[in-house]
Amino acid sequence: MRRAAIPCLLLLLAACGSDGGASGMARAVMGGLGLPQPRETAPEPDRLAIAEAESAEVDAAAPQLRLGLGPRTATAVLIQQQGNRRMWRAPGGVVVATDGPRVVATSGLPTLITATRFDGPDPLDNPVELLGRSAEARRLVDLSGAGRNPASMRFGIAFDCRLRAARTEEEGVVLVEERCRVPGQGAVANSFWADEASGRVTHAEQWVGTGLPRMVLVFPN
Repeated sequence: MRRAAIPCLLLLLAACGSDGGASGMARAVMGGLGLPQPRETAPEPDRLAIAEAESAEVDAAAPQLRLGLGPRTATAVLIQQQGNRRMWRAPGGVVVATDGPRVVATSGLPTLITATRFDGPDPLDNPVELLGRSAEARRLVDLSGAGRNPASMRFGIAFDCRLRAARTEEEGVVLVEERCRVPGQGAVANSFWADEASGRVTHAEQWVGTGLPRMVLVFPN
C-alpha cells in the first residue's frame, strides 16, 4: 500500500520510543500539521477464555457444538443453517462456520479463517467410501489476523490434500486421516471420526489457522 510522505521531524519523534511524552508530542505535531492522529489500538480480548467461562449459560435447547482449542473448551450453539452449512456461536464472540464436519470460517480467534473455496467435491461428504482407497482434494483458504488488518490478510492459500480411512478398534467407528501440503505452512494434518453405519462424522481435530493448535470439535447427535 502506498503511503504519503511523512516529514522527517515525525520520523524522529516516532524513533524516540513509545513513552507517553514522545508519542504525545508526535500527536501534537501531527495535529498542528493537519495530519490524522494515530489511534490508540486496544489489545484483542481473549474471546475463547470468555467463551469458556460463560459456556454454562448457553441455550441448552439449541443444538450445541463442543469446541476445544489448546487448554480452552467452550460450547457453541447453532444460529444459522443452510443445507450442510451451519454457523455456531459461543459466548464472547467466538463463531465457527462448518460445511459438513469441516471448519470453513472462524471469528473471535487469534487467527481467522475468512473463507474456504473447494475445488471439486469434498471426500468428507462420504467418509465411509474412503475405506480401502485414498482420495485427493484441493481447497483455497483466506486468512486474517484477529484485528483484520489488511497487512495480516492472505488470500487463496492452497491446501492440496490426500485422505485415507481405516476402521478403528472401537466397533463401528471409522477414522479419516487427511494430510495436506500447504505453502508457507508445511504439512497440515486433520482427523475425522465417523459412524460407519450412518457415515456421520461425530468428532474431529482440525487445523484452524497459523500458530494455533488443532481445534477439537464434538458434533451434536
